[in-house]
Amino acid sequence: MKKLILLILIAGLVFCSCTKKESNPFYTEWDTPFGTPPFSKIENGHYLPAFEKGMEEQMLHITAIIENEEPATFENTIEAMEASSVLLDKVSGVFYNLNSAHTNDELQTVAEKIAPLRSKHDDDIAMNPGLFERVKTVYEQKDTLGLTSEQQTLLDKYYKEFVKGGANLNDEDKAVLRGINEELSLLTLKFGQNILKETNKFEMVIKDENNLAGLPDDVISAAAETAKEREKEGTWIFTIHKPSLIPFLTYSEKRDLREEMFRAYIDQGNHDDELDNKAIATKVASLRVKKANLLGYQTHAQLILEENMAKTAENVYSLLDQIWKPALERAKEEAAEFQDMIYADGNDFKLEPWDWWFYAEKVKKQKYALDDSILRPYFKLENVIEGVFTVSNKLWGLQFEERTDIPIYHEDVKVFEVKDADGSHVGILYADYFPRASKRGGAWMNNYREQSKLGGKEVRPIICNIGNFSKPTGDKPSLISTEEAATLFHEFGHALHGLLADTTYKKISGTNVSRDFVELPSQIMENWAFEPEVLKLYAKHYETGEVIPQELIDKMSRAKHFNQGFITVEYMAACYLDMDWHTLADPEEKDCFTFETESLDRIGLIPEIVVRYRSPYFRHIFSGGYSAGYYSYIWSEVLDSDAFQAFKETSLFDQATALSFRQNILEAGGTEDAMILYKRFRGREPNVEPLLQKRGLY
Repeated sequence: MKKLILLILIAGLVFCSCTKKESNPFYTEWDTPFGTPPFSKIENGHYLPAFEKGMEEQMLHITAIIENEEPATFENTIEAMEASSVLLDKVSGVFYNLNSAHTNDELQTVAEKIAPLRSKHDDDIAMNPGLFERVKTVYEQKDTLGLTSEQQTLLDKYYKEFVKGGANLNDEDKAVLRGINEELSLLTLKFGQNILKETNKFEMVIKDENNLAGLPDDVISAAAETAKEREKEGTWIFTIHKPSLIPFLTYSEKRDLREEMFRAYIDQGNHDDELDNKAIATKVASLRVKKANLLGYQTHAQLILEENMAKTAENVYSLLDQIWKPALERAKEEAAEFQDMIYADGNDFKLEPWDWWFYAEKVKKQKYALDDSILRPYFKLENVIEGVFTVSNKLWGLQFEERTDIPIYHEDVKVFEVKDADGSHVGILYADYFPRASKRGGAWMNNYREQSKLGGKEVRPIICNIGNFSKPTGDKPSLISTEEAATLFHEFGHALHGLLADTTYKKISGTNVSRDFVELPSQIMENWAFEPEVLKLYAKHYETGEVIPQELIDKMSRAKHFNQGFITVEYMAACYLDMDWHTLADPEEKDCFTFETESLDRIGLIPEIVVRYRSPYFRHIFSGGYSAGYYSYIWSEVLDSDAFQAFKETSLFDQATALSFRQNILEAGGTEDAMILYKRFRGREPNVEPLLQKRGLY
C-alpha cells in the first residue's frame, strides 16, 4: 500500500513540477468558463510534449495499480484505471477535434508523430500481464462483488478490451500485434489526410458565363465568393465539397461539366500519385484480417460485431438483404422514369450517374411542383438551429444560451451553454457549420470533455457539432437544403446523447455505446425536422419572416418518398462493400477495384448509380471508426423508426415518452446492453416495418 501511495505521489509531483516550470497550457487548470479550452493560448508546439507527459503520467498510475500490494478490487483496479488518464484525455480532446475541424500542416505532422507513440502506449497497457491479472481477478469475482449494473458493464468492457488487445497472447504474438497496430495507426491516419488534400485540391474554374446555365443565383454567388477567396475574381469556382458539388450536379445544364465534377468526386484517392489510397485500403483490410486471426477470430467483422447489437455478419447481411431487394426495384423504376424524361427532352443519350441529380430534380419539379430552390429560403441556418433548440426545449425543457465569453478556434464557431429545465448547467456546445480548407468533409459530433461522476465529482460535457453546410453569400444568409437541415438535426441528436449523459464512468458515458446503437439518438431527431407541426415552428422565409405555407408542406409530404430508391441503394451498396472488405478471412491483399467491382456486381448495383463511397475515399471504414459498421445507420434507422412511432402513437412532444427516452437512452449511455435499454424504453424489440414504410419501400 505504501508503494502505491508513493507512486501516485510521484505522478502528482511530475505533474506539479511541469505546472511550475513550463508554460504549456495543458499543464494548468483552465480559468475559462466551465473549463473550456483556451484556444488562443494553445500553440502547435504544445501538443507533442503534452501527449508525452500525459502518457508518462498515465503509465505512472498504471504502475501504481499493478504494484499495489492489496488484493485487486473494483475500486483499486477498474476505477483507478478510469482515473489514470486526466492529462492525456485533456490534450486528446483538443488535438483530435482541431485536427479534424481546423487542421494545418503542423498539426498533421504532430498526428503522424503521435500515432505510433499512442499505439505503443495503448499496447503497453493492454498487453501488460500484471495489469491484466488484476483485471481478470476482479472479473472472475464479479458475481460476488455486489456491483451495480453500470459497474458490471464497465468491468465487462475492460476485461474484453484487454482480451481483444492481446493480453492472452504469448510474447511472440504480442510483438506481432504491436507491429500490426502501429502500422494500422499510421495507414488509417494517412488515408484520411490524403482525402482531405484530394478534396481541397480539385477546383473547376468557369470563365465563360454561358457555362453557368441552369444554376440558381445563390449557387452562382457562392462560386463567385469561392473564386474571390482564391484570388481568382471574375471567374466562378466549384469544388467537390458537398455544398458546391450537389447543387452543381442538380442544376447545371452543361452535361460535360457535370461529368467532370462527378468524376472528380468519385476518383478521390485514385490517381496513382502520392495521395492514392488504393494500396492503403487493401493493406488496411489485410492487416485487419491478420489481427483478427491472431486474436482467434476468422474475420475482422467477427471481432467487431460480437459487441454490437448485430452480433454476427450473418445478421447484418440478413437485414441488408431485406431492404436491398425492394430498394433496388424502386431505383430501377426511378432510372426508367428519368430515362423517359431524357427522351422527352429530345435527347438520345443513356442516363449516367452524373445525370441522376439533374433529372431527379426535373422529375420532382414536374410531378410535385417542388424543387430545392423553392424550399431553401425557408431554411435559413440560424432558423434551423433555433428549430432543433425548440424541439429539445419542448421535449426536455432544455435551454440554449449563446456565450460570447467562451474562447473559440475559428470565427465561424458559435458556443452555447446548455441548461436544464430548472436552469442548472448541462454542458457546452460548439457549433461549427461552414466548410473550409482546414476542415475535413462531412458532418460529425465529438467531445472535448466527456461527462462523468467518478468519486462523486460531477464533470459536465463539452460537445461539438461540425458540419459543411452552404455558406452565406453576398447579402444572403446561409440558406441550407432540406438534406443539410436533416443532417443538422442528426448531429444534434448525437450532441444530446453526449450532453445529457448521466453516468459515473466516462468510458461508458454518452456516445460510448455499440456502433449500431449510437445512431439511434441522432437519427430519431431527423424525424422531428420535417413534421408539419415542427416546420411551422422554425421554417420561416429569411426575408419576410413568413412561416412556410401549408401548400409547400403538403408538397414536401407528397414528395417524401421520391428518389428513395436511389438514396437507399447508394447507401446500402456501401454497407455491402464495407462488410465484404471485413468478412475476408484471407489476409492476401486484393486488387482494390477488382474486389470492389465483384462486391457491387454480386448485389446487382445498376450502372446508373455509383456506391456512395468508393473504397479509396471510404473514410468511414478506412480512417474512421465504422469498419464492419457502416451498416449501423440502417440498423439504427430500424430502431429510430420504431422508436419514433412511440411519439406518433401519443403526440410529438409527449412528456412521458420524452422522459423515458431521456432516461433509458440519452442519459444511460452504454451502462447496459443496448437491446435491454431499448426494450426498457419501447417495451419490446423493434421491427423493420416502420422503416420500410418511412422510405416508401413497404
